[in-house]
Amino acid sequence: MRQKAIIAGVGITQFGKHLDRTLAGLAREAIEQALADAGIGLDKVEAAWAGNAGGALVTGQVCVAGQVVLRQMGVGGIPVINVENACATSSTAFQQACTMVSLGVYDVVLAFGMEKLYHADKERPMSVYAGCVDVEQPEQLDHYLIGDLTVAERDAAPRDRRSLFMDIYARMARDYMAASGATQRDFALVSSKNSRHGSLNPNAQYREVLSVEDVLSAKPISPPLTLPMCSPIGDGAAAAVIVSERAAARLGVADPVHVLSSIVSSGFDALPGQPGLAETVSRQAYEEAGIDPHDIGCVELHDATSPAELIYYEALGLCGQGEGPAFLASGATTIGGRVPVNPSGGLVRKGHPIGATGLGQIHELVQQLRGRCGARQVEGARVALAENGGGFIGRDAAAIAMTVLSR
Repeated sequence: MRQKAIIAGVGITQFGKHLDRTLAGLAREAIEQALADAGIGLDKVEAAWAGNAGGALVTGQVCVAGQVVLRQMGVGGIPVINVENACATSSTAFQQACTMVSLGVYDVVLAFGMEKLYHADKERPMSVYAGCVDVEQPEQLDHYLIGDLTVAERDAAPRDRRSLFMDIYARMARDYMAASGATQRDFALVSSKNSRHGSLNPNAQYREVLSVEDVLSAKPISPPLTLPMCSPIGDGAAAAVIVSERAAARLGVADPVHVLSSIVSSGFDALPGQPGLAETVSRQAYEEAGIDPHDIGCVELHDATSPAELIYYEALGLCGQGEGPAFLASGATTIGGRVPVNPSGGLVRKGHPIGATGLGQIHELVQQLRGRCGARQVEGARVALAENGGGFIGRDAAAIAMTVLSR
């Protein structure tokens, strides 16, 4: 009989620039926190899923990153599965670990994500992003990116000077503006809101509070995006200890969080009028969890750029189609509102170390549900949603993971 997985402990490093730290050192910090939070030793772990996305290109560590981390901690003789799935890497590791527990294969498992993107050679992290698309059909991406730009706009912001994905997200933002009537000021309001949230998060990469005008007057990146609307690269790690219901009872887990659903899917070419990837997967996640969007009290979503937050409000069913800007302006998604979104500060403020991002979201939501977030605490939250997408193929994300958690 299938059972629900339980999160017994979580851990996280500060996200940011850690040039003096190793991939394994960052992972170890997060793992040790998660084990201490769960109240168990590493010897109790029966299997581990290790997420890393950019380390191979940035650090040269390929193929066995998870085994390297655990062997340095004195652990061998257990299954260690290395996971790579674009920005959804560690949320995929988490989903796979939860699935094996739910199926009864293991009672105590570990999922962790780690990333090193900062490097003296800036071309190394840029090469990670350049490979998160279909490199065999570049003409399709080029057409998508520049199809709606004027010649002047193309000349003003040559692509080879920026991250490829900022151009992708900028095109998504322009499409959303055309469909919904959203403005650049709406996107700036998202950035400003999340800067207030992030200022309360000691693990956030950026903690200064920005006004809407600060965001609008900042350096332009790719129209309509300015710098504070864009997530930074980052180093960091996050981890979770996942246990079965019987193991939770046996180990006396003091503050469990239940995994109601955790789903991984991939992008597809939606037909006209057909729901897109995020909307499709959110419906699956709600159905498996036995909830609807109105039950959600807290959300961490993949705001690789600020416009994505408005787009996901609608795709996740938090508001109706075209209602994202009004929903934001109502204050519903601010801490203290009906359904706070990105109380951690989101990717634009907390940071975006690709291989650790998904479990970073899980860490935030677990602590929110436990009531441990201090000044950024979402009061009364009992159900929370994490949405984590990554890569780009066709006209949508290549991978997506969604998780519903509850007390």
